[in-house]
Parts: sequence; structure tokens; C-alpha cells
Amino acid sequence: MKRQVAMSRDILLVTGGAGFIGSNIARAAAEDGYRVVVADWLEDGPKWRNISDIALHDVIRPERVNDFVEKEGGRLAAVVHMGAVSATTERDADKIVARNIRASLDLWDLCGRKSLGFIYASSAATYGDGTAGFTDDESTQGLSLLAPLNPYGWSKLFVDRRIMADVENDASRPPQFAGLRFFNVYGPGEAHKGDMRSVVHKIYPAAAQGESVTLFKSHNPEFADGGQLRDFIHVSDCVDVVRWLLENPDVSGIFNVGTGKARSFADLARAVFAALGQAPRITYVDMPESLQKAYQYFTEADVTKLRAAGYKRPFLSLESGVESYVNEYLKGRDEGIG
Repeated sequence: MKRQVAMSRDILLVTGGAGFIGSNIARAAAEDGYRVVVADWLEDGPKWRNISDIALHDVIRPERVNDFVEKEGGRLAAVVHMGAVSATTERDADKIVARNIRASLDLWDLCGRKSLGFIYASSAATYGDGTAGFTDDESTQGLSLLAPLNPYGWSKLFVDRRIMADVENDASRPPQFAGLRFFNVYGPGEAHKGDMRSVVHKIYPAAAQGESVTLFKSHNPEFADGGQLRDFIHVSDCVDVVRWLLENPDVSGIFNVGTGKARSFADLARAVFAALGQAPRITYVDMPESLQKAYQYFTEADVTKLRAAGYKRPFLSLESGVESYVNEYLKGRDEGIG
């Protein structure tokens, strides 16, 4: 459904707009009538294909973002900040600080000065091993309980803490802010992510060829092989939350974005085979020792706060989301990727 866009502020800046979630947001925003400006590095891979079918207003390099906001702030509807180093395996902490922390906080401060809404990507990685639960408590006390397992998760929590400190201290801030803690997102536009692609994308080519797919064995006696649980959410649901926030500028806070229902990796694999009309064929291999030391066996978004804020739309079930991804997107593409 096409949304109504105010013509006086019709430009939407989407950083990371050629990436996975960002490109899906950019496409939806263009369909809604925004003049979409994407900020991203395209480099020499397939990432450009994510935006090749979108009627964009402009594409700029990330280092130009602040100058662009300074110049065009009066025509911007909001800033949707998805740009980041998103690999949980990235170990260059200086790179993480520059691209995830410093870039986010500079843009946060600038949106505050320009009175622009600021919707940004936080992450479920802020919850670490999950021992503190998965409730999106944005209080100082709640944030202090979280212990991310990697530099990526730390960077996202760092930004959440700084933003909430500014809010609690009544410092200058954007009129709307929303930190979105995305859980395990899958769907169109993730091909460029390499090993950070969803399991659906990774196993689809083998499944489509009638071969067995491989999942990790469990090294926790409480979980069967393939029984490790995640909150899998289709990217279209993430986009719809962003659209809803743009329509409701009075809503601010840190929000989990997941279905609220954990499912197993075995369920995920079975859903891929079901979408292909095949019986499941799954084999299990040992998890690398390096992963075993910091592996999450369960994640599940508590979406109570998002629902209480007014977001009422249902999320796709795992089976419906995977069926849509497989049959409306992956089928017919080269080697099943794209």
C-alpha cells in the first residue's frame, strides 16, 4: 500500500541503502513516494544489483552523508541509518569504532541539530549470550546488564547507551529516534553478505539440486542436533516496522524487531524443502571449536514494547516467509543466489 508523503519534506536518506535491509527499505520508500537518497559503498561486487531496480533520487558515498544532511536538512523527511560493518566476525575494532560508533553518533548529533527523525539499526547481538534475557529495556540499568560477545555487538550497544544517556539527560536530540534490534533476518538482497548470509540463502542451492543440506550439531545436551533456536524474521516485516515508524513520528525508543517466536534451524531447513516440494534431507556436522565457545542456543525477541507502542501488524510465520523467499525470489536466479 502506497503511503502519503509530505511534499515539503519528501527526501529520505537511507545509509547502507545498497545493503540487505537498507535496500529493501529504500525500495519500499521509493514506492511510497519518497525521493530516496542512498548512501553506501558499492565496490566491485554484486551489491549494486540491490538498488538497480529502484527509482532513486541520488546515490552518495558515506563520507558525504554529513555534508548532505547539512545542505538538504530542510527537505529531508528523516534519516534511516542502516550503514555499518555488519559482520559479527569482524575483529578490527578501530574499523568498528569508525563506521559503527563514530558515524552513528555524528549523525545522531546532526539530526538533533537539524530536527530530523533518526531511525537506526541496533542489533540483537547486544544481548550477548542471552543470560540477561531479550527484553528491549532501554533504561540505564537495563542496558548495563548486557554483555555482547563480539566487537559488532559492543558497537551497537555503545550507540544505544549513548543515545539513551542523551535522552535521559535531556540533551539535544532528534524529534523522533528509534533503535531497531533486528533478530535473524532473511530475504531478498542478502547475496553480497558472504558468510553473513542467512541459513536459508546458504542451503537453498543444495536443496534445489536435490542434495542433502548441512547444519551444525548441538554441543549442548539440552538441544538436539539442529534444535538450536533463533527468532527468524523476513526482511519485509523489518521494512514494515520502519514504514510504520515513519508514519508515526511520535513513537521513539529502542525496539526488538523479531517475530517473538523462536524456531529451530531444523525447522528452517524443513521449510526450505517444503517450499521446493521435497522431503527434507539434513546432515549434521561438528561446530567449529571457535564457535562452540560463544554460541547462542536460543534467541527470541520480546516484542511487547513494540506492540504496546502501537505496531499491530502480524509477522510472517517461518513457513510463509521461507516459501515466499524461495518461490518468489530465489527460484530462477543464477545458482539460486541474488
